[in-house]
Amino acid sequence: QVQLVESGGGLVQAGGSLRLSCAASGRTFSMRGMGWFRQAPGKEREFVGAISWNGGSTRSADSVKGRFTINRDNAKNTVYLQMNSLKPEDTAVYSCAVSKDSNWYTVSNFYVYWGQGTQVTVSS
Repeated sequence: QVQLVESGGGLVQAGGSLRLSCAASGRTFSMRGMGWFRQAPGKEREFVGAISWNGGSTRSADSVKGRFTINRDNAKNTVYLQMNSLKPEDTAVYSCAVSKDSNWYTVSNFYVYWGQGTQVTVSS
């Protein structure tokens, strides 16, 4: 069993930055891909970014490419999402998730453990 706890969300003005953290318990973290997803009110959950087990491969959604960066520290069992140049349309609950294996995926069905999420609100 893996437990995930996100932190770092909050209220920020457009153009600002936030860094989300996702701390994981359990020994499987370092061998698994990780993903970040978000869900805005009234909308479906959408893929934001993902990273392979060793950080050697990452993928970002087109909507955040060039603004968001994902990385991980396996020694700390933590994955990060650095969000720069935030826009009001980035407002959502952001959740991290553990992949079913060492790879990353853009589809939520391939993730087996999920955190509770952290709210990010970007004001205009």
